[in-house]
Amino acid sequence: MDKKEGEKGAFIVIEGIDGAGTTTQTSKLAARLRSEGHTVFATREPSDGAIGKLIRRVLTGDETVGEARAASGDRTAQWSAMALLFAADRVEHVAREIEPALARGEIVISDRYDASSIGYQSLTSGGNAETARDWIRLLNQRALRPGLTIVISVAAEIAERRRRFRAGPPELYEKRDVQRALASFYSELPKHMPGDRIVIIDGAASATEVHERVYAAVAAVMKG
Repeated sequence: MDKKEGEKGAFIVIEGIDGAGTTTQTSKLAARLRSEGHTVFATREPSDGAIGKLIRRVLTGDETVGEARAASGDRTAQWSAMALLFAADRVEHVAREIEPALARGEIVISDRYDASSIGYQSLTSGGNAETARDWIRLLNQRALRPGLTIVISVAAEIAERRRRFRAGPPELYEKRDVQRALASFYSELPKHMPGDRIVIIDGAASATEVHERVYAAVAAVMKG
């Protein structure tokens, strides 16, 4: 992709379950686009803002929010409290970082966005997931829409093996049954977000092969 004089910014989101490789692919895509002369702003959700940092402490178990105890005795963050926190972080993230970068004509690549909220919080709601999704969509109805969302699709078992190489204990949502449900959700993401442009990519291959597929999807959008 050649950089064009006066080109407008583009907003790209990379999604997938924990261990799918969203962070790796965000980094690879940003590096390649920069090498071609594009100005790129790579970011993530939860963001690095104050609310995002709080969410990350909840995910790692260092902080509790709306804490509840399941019948099994496990202590988990209340899904509705987490949905509200993610929505608040997103509003702040868009206003503070994403929109200014787009206004400067930069390409914004976000490692996760509101699809994660719809999936993760609805599937841990303990009730009617579709009802929860409707409420989460309402919370995020004013969220800036990406020009492209790329889903790195991998089986939960593959992602689990990859996560074993990470440092630190498992995070809040890294439970086998949750990840399997999330893998199914992401495989049907166009159904859940029908107004968005979504490309689903097989993420079971090597990181280099997956990157080539991600880049091709982005190149197609950038060329219009």
